[in-house]
Amino acid sequence: MYRGLLAATVLIVDPDSASAAELGQVLAQHGARVSHRQTGAEALEHLERHPTDVVVSELVLPDTRGIDLLSALEKLWPGMPVVMLGKNTSASEAMTALRAGASDFLPKPFDRDEIVYVLDKALTVVGMRSVQPPPPSSHERTGIVGDSATMRQVYATLERAAQGTATVLVRGESGTGKELAARAIHDASPRSKSPFVKIDCTSLPENLLESELFGYEKGAFTGAAARKPGRIELADKGTLFLDEIGELTLPLQGKLLRLLQDRQIERLGGTGPISVDVRVVAATHRDLEAMVERQQFRLDLFYRLNVVPLWLPPLRARREDIDVLVQHFCKTLGRANGKPNVSIDPLAVRTLRGQRWPGNVRQLQNFVERLVVLSTGSVIDEQDVRAELSRQVRFSTQPGTSRLQPGTLVPPAKEPSAPAQTDQAILPLDLEVRAAEKKALERALAFTKQNRSLAARLLGVSRSTLYAKLEEHGLL
Repeated sequence: MYRGLLAATVLIVDPDSASAAELGQVLAQHGARVSHRQTGAEALEHLERHPTDVVVSELVLPDTRGIDLLSALEKLWPGMPVVMLGKNTSASEAMTALRAGASDFLPKPFDRDEIVYVLDKALTVVGMRSVQPPPPSSHERTGIVGDSATMRQVYATLERAAQGTATVLVRGESGTGKELAARAIHDASPRSKSPFVKIDCTSLPENLLESELFGYEKGAFTGAAARKPGRIELADKGTLFLDEIGELTLPLQGKLLRLLQDRQIERLGGTGPISVDVRVVAATHRDLEAMVERQQFRLDLFYRLNVVPLWLPPLRARREDIDVLVQHFCKTLGRANGKPNVSIDPLAVRTLRGQRWPGNVRQLQNFVERLVVLSTGSVIDEQDVRAELSRQVRFSTQPGTSRLQPGTLVPPAKEPSAPAQTDQAILPLDLEVRAAEKKALERALAFTKQNRSLAARLLGVSRSTLYAKLEEHGLL
């Protein structure tokens, strides 16, 4: 007898009465009280009147999709476990259901023992939540902010990925919070008390990056006066975060592949393998599939990294989160800059919401910090925002973006009153954008007297993005 199902109330939502009757009989044998409804509307009406512990729903319903019913249940009865069933369902449809918040997904015809086990597990988890306060979610602990439907899917994937040991590949544009996601996975995982070790694959040249990752023995090269463990060894029993994995050279990709396959490494100058127990989380803004086609990235390594893919949406795909992000940054950055009482006016927030943020959350954060630092009163108003916007140079942080927003404190160049030559050639838009981007880089470096860290901060991009852009435009 399964204790989780004993006396539990289960609602089956399935247009197939025969299938529902078979499932109901199985659950009743284990002590559950079962009800059956055929449509999503009937299910919602039933739930309004009858307390229910768990819902089992078919993926395809006569009046709605099971995913839409799942979304409605999450809003009306948050925390209620929902198990989805589907016949001839593709793997992508199953993953969509899980990402939308389903407790589990099972194919039809179902296995009797398996569905009893799945429901028992879901009810056990709910029971544990009722007797102990839930731990703070990973996004609350690490500063990921947003409550849009898109971000709720991200949170659900984060929580599920954290409980396993599979390699996670975090993908998204620069400034979307890939490192925060990696830390969230680590903090919510069983490895949370072990080290979280990060290495930026763009920050060091190949020879130094190899020694940083794998370590070296005494005498391995000139200057190696003592043995030094690498970052991989330091992350033993914990999580290794490889930021901008797409920047690794092919030789280093081969060595990383051995780590993922065999869980072994070899120090530079070493004579034998070293076993390590690390969970790898990698991140990139690059199109790895295209790099594989160009033979710039190993296909076997891509498959090893892409076990659990996690895509972070750009800010333009979750504009409804801008309000809460601005308020959050104003509060936290106000405290950090000695202005704990500073606030931002709703009209100012609306103005920020109307802007384009190609540098995503990082760019918005940097802009709000400038507003906080430069504010003279306790309230940042719409005039303050517009004044700061007028001082910004447009700068591209993402490929193919032509109309872009704030990035630097360098005043914009004056537009010529008329073209110098009426027959001057018109360049393709992407070339015009590249030329403007290069000019913005050169001016930022000149303004900061070649201080690249400061230039990156003023431009509202990460150092790795700045270095990539400098290399792309031949400015290194």
